[in-house]
Amino acid sequence: MTAPAIGYAAALEQLAPREAVRLAALAEQHGFRGTLAGDAAQPFTPSQGEAPFVWNVVSALGAQTTGELGVGALAPTFRWHPALVAQASATLASLYPGRHWLALGSGEAISEHVVGGYWPEPAERINRLFEAVTIIKKLFASGSAGRDVKHEGRWYQLESSRLWTSPEQPPPLLIATAGPVTARRAGQVADGLLIDSVPYDKLGMLLQRFAEGAREAGRRGSAPQHALRLHLSWAPTDAEAMRNALGEWPQAGMRFAKSDIRSPYDLEQIAKLVRPEDFDERMLISSDLDAHRANIQRYLDLGIERIHLHNVGRDQDAFLEVFGLEVLPRLTR
Repeated sequence: MTAPAIGYAAALEQLAPREAVRLAALAEQHGFRGTLAGDAAQPFTPSQGEAPFVWNVVSALGAQTTGELGVGALAPTFRWHPALVAQASATLASLYPGRHWLALGSGEAISEHVVGGYWPEPAERINRLFEAVTIIKKLFASGSAGRDVKHEGRWYQLESSRLWTSPEQPPPLLIATAGPVTARRAGQVADGLLIDSVPYDKLGMLLQRFAEGAREAGRRGSAPQHALRLHLSWAPTDAEAMRNALGEWPQAGMRFAKSDIRSPYDLEQIAKLVRPEDFDERMLISSDLDAHRANIQRYLDLGIERIHLHNVGRDQDAFLEVFGLEVLPRLTR
């Protein structure tokens, strides 16, 4: 058995840019391997307090770390044109060869509505996502092929263009989803899934649907590169861990779709209805390090290669030190 690579999830909704860079470097010193950061134009609640530009932050922390650099989930559909996402991702992969991977999702209104316009129903958002994936993959291929590509689709157009700055190998492309239909479509075109806030008992089904999609598309080459962002609440006492969950990351206890909520202030009001029991089977809240180790281990046992931990409390230094000493060394693959 070998020690698994457990990474750090830098929640940019809670972290100012310099703090995110500092903590990513500190995480490596404590045995974490790789950093994952998501894209957001707004935090989920006002008290979270931050929403820096993800590409700048990840570019900066890449210079201070040596592990993988995951960006996601990012919606290449509303605030971002797919061509810009492809250029940003290819540039990051060129800066840090072999370290960057990209996870794309269909987006949430809380960040995507800031550019105005119509906010469509889920089916359209998902269709837009997969059209964007087609464009991004075309552009990734254009760099190595040295020729222009075009796209004329239902929602996006691309004039003759190519990526003039491109890595030798394109970054792995993952799809963020909690739904079986999207997971199956992802298997046809993507390298893996990014799983976030999905109950454990649904995970096996999502991985199976991805595998089915890959088989349908005749994709029998390399193994899937699934990733998991695992939210947790650890603190020295159970009471503090629960206060952190309720105060810092209440959306983990909301058992309904949140993709249409537009304002952090609206979500803050809804969060007042979240009760401690609402986190059951959705996020482990405990001071017991053995409980956290066992929770992480069961995801490793499913075969997920990339797991990035996000402790929702503000004392990230203590979390990184304690988990680096007491949890990570006892995990196996």
